[in-house]
Amino acid sequence: MSGETGPAAGSLRAAARELVDIGVMIREASVHATAALTDGALLRALPHAPSAACSAHRSLLRSLANGDGLGYALAGGRLGALAAAFGAMAGTESLAVRVLATSLRLRIAAVAVDHPELTGDPMLGRLIEAVAADRDLAAFRALRALLKDRGAVRALSELAPVFGEVLALRALLDENPLNDDAAWLIATGGGYATADPITGLSNRAIAVLDTGEGAARRVDLTDAESARLCSRGSLLGFLRNVSAVGTTGRVLIQSVEGPDGVVRHIVQAPGMRAGRPDLDSPQDLLGAFSSAVLDSSPYSRALAEAVADYGLPQGAELALIGHSAGGAAIMNLAQDPEFCARHTVTHAVAVGSPIDFKRPADPRTWVASVTNQHDIIPTLDGQGAGGCFDLHPGWYVVDYFDSTHLFPLCHSIDHYIANIADDLIEARDRIDGQLAPYHGPVVRSQAYLLFDRAPDPEGFPFLTVPTYPVDGPEGPVELPIRCHDGSALTAYFAADPGAAAELLAGTGFGPAVRLAGRALVALYASWNRRTSVGGYRELHLGIVVPGPWWTRSSRVWPDLLRGADRRRSGSYLAGSVVDAAAVSAVAPRLWGGEPYLAPLEFELTNRSARVTAGAADDWVLSLRGLLGPGLPASDPDLVGYTWEAGTTLRSCLRTRGLGRLHPVPRLRLAVAPRSAHPLARRLRELGLDGARPLLCLSAGARQTLRHAATPMPPL
Repeated sequence: MSGETGPAAGSLRAAARELVDIGVMIREASVHATAALTDGALLRALPHAPSAACSAHRSLLRSLANGDGLGYALAGGRLGALAAAFGAMAGTESLAVRVLATSLRLRIAAVAVDHPELTGDPMLGRLIEAVAADRDLAAFRALRALLKDRGAVRALSELAPVFGEVLALRALLDENPLNDDAAWLIATGGGYATADPITGLSNRAIAVLDTGEGAARRVDLTDAESARLCSRGSLLGFLRNVSAVGTTGRVLIQSVEGPDGVVRHIVQAPGMRAGRPDLDSPQDLLGAFSSAVLDSSPYSRALAEAVADYGLPQGAELALIGHSAGGAAIMNLAQDPEFCARHTVTHAVAVGSPIDFKRPADPRTWVASVTNQHDIIPTLDGQGAGGCFDLHPGWYVVDYFDSTHLFPLCHSIDHYIANIADDLIEARDRIDGQLAPYHGPVVRSQAYLLFDRAPDPEGFPFLTVPTYPVDGPEGPVELPIRCHDGSALTAYFAADPGAAAELLAGTGFGPAVRLAGRALVALYASWNRRTSVGGYRELHLGIVVPGPWWTRSSRVWPDLLRGADRRRSGSYLAGSVVDAAAVSAVAPRLWGGEPYLAPLEFELTNRSARVTAGAADDWVLSLRGLLGPGLPASDPDLVGYTWEAGTTLRSCLRTRGLGRLHPVPRLRLAVAPRSAHPLARRLRELGLDGARPLLCLSAGARQTLRHAATPMPPL
């Protein structure tokens, strides 16, 4: 474990720093010479003093376009920038670029003193040497060999200490003019590179895609997470809190009573959330990038919203702790003048974060930065182990390395915690000493889920409907039943028309919809994972009918595509099973009839489905197999009819979500051979034991509204 720089490395960095100053002065001289060359006064002097003017022009041109002078050094102004771009594409170099390239080579050599593996490793040494010598083909071959031998992760981990210098050196010497400014900023420590040093693509053009005003909502931690939170304030306690919250899109705010009796507050921000690059979370990949590049991002704005909701008094003392992207976000918060006008930001501690070019708005804010030299994330601002600039003399900076070189392991918060606890004793004590006012019992904790923009209320607008209570076995039940998350499978079968006609006899419905002379029967199963009455599964057997007052089944097909509020056709329910007593008790109000209460199993994936009714030793039916290829389709509403005691009831299930149509499913329906269950008997009468469905509709994620059934006029 080390964070010290030896005398040799220090001398190399000092020489590199001196060359930067020289390179900047040479560039300034080039800009002045270019301005003089293009000065209109000099051009106007040609007719009056042609000899002297021509001599001056020749001298300026020799200094700006001669390898023995300033090199090919046209710079400054539109003409200078255009000439420099063409010169770069032609492979020319200025003296300033050569000097800066030498400075970068010295920085790499300084890092190699502490990391001898960079030059002692033949593959790494070959790559660095090829980049430094501007041999493109050799560098490409060396990189390809390194990646093939060690993989991308290990290769980046081993290059991490000089990653910024290698990129800047490559950008300075290549023929791409678009990345020259980024290379110049990295080489001179002039600020965060505004463009990708490889391609020259603007970083801000990507970062501005991360839009949103930022929002935060209170959430509860699980019992296991809460048990891991520190009960007293300390550096390691706060960092362990960050680990406990995890990269889940959440942050934690705590209040502690300090040794002086004053209550102070701590914002603790984890790093990037796993998942798609652009989620609705400011902690996604795009959010992490924008937090590093921009002075304000949805992450920092969401943090400000969380602090506002937490309810701190004006001027309350606040410490900010962050890891990775969270460190960049808390620094953005610390450099927000409006935020610092409302609160007193006393400390900002960033671990494994690219924050070199961020500055707190309040000069009294004490800043600490802890980075592992093999962690590539802190180097994304272009400043790494080879930096030769004192960018923040007032900060406490810990830049160390240990034996763990593999990224992303060396970037994880748990690895940093272990290093700080066991190896960086002096640094831990120094930071903890500064955080002494925050050492005390935790008196309040609140977690927040962050968003790019304020989310709609849950279920809005589909599930935002008037509700009313009905009596249930354990108290009132709200109708309609609102399902926030569920999945479903509808399988259509060709059944015995005679048996279907017997089931419809006397109901006023019929005949059943036919397909190739067979009756169309639907078996519908769903798992309603999160609803207003709790989770439950249900299964319905229905005979597809044209609907009341219709007898022509040919009119059914276009009608089936309509929403439930405009549809006549539906399924006459011949049997239902549910696995929740609360739903079974109110089923007569929902769809009529008395459902069977029995265990149900439901599994649905993109490829297969499995539905089982009944207990393992007393099963009724099972439908299982492969779904086959699927086509995108809307998840249709369902309409059901029942008839009892001379009254027809119409029930509707409204749905929202995407589904899939499976035209050639390979499922098979099996009925328990000796089961006396009424549903098993009906399936056997319909001739569906062992049948395969004609087609299936599946929906892996959807929302539903189940309204109460409506009595209909006599048919």
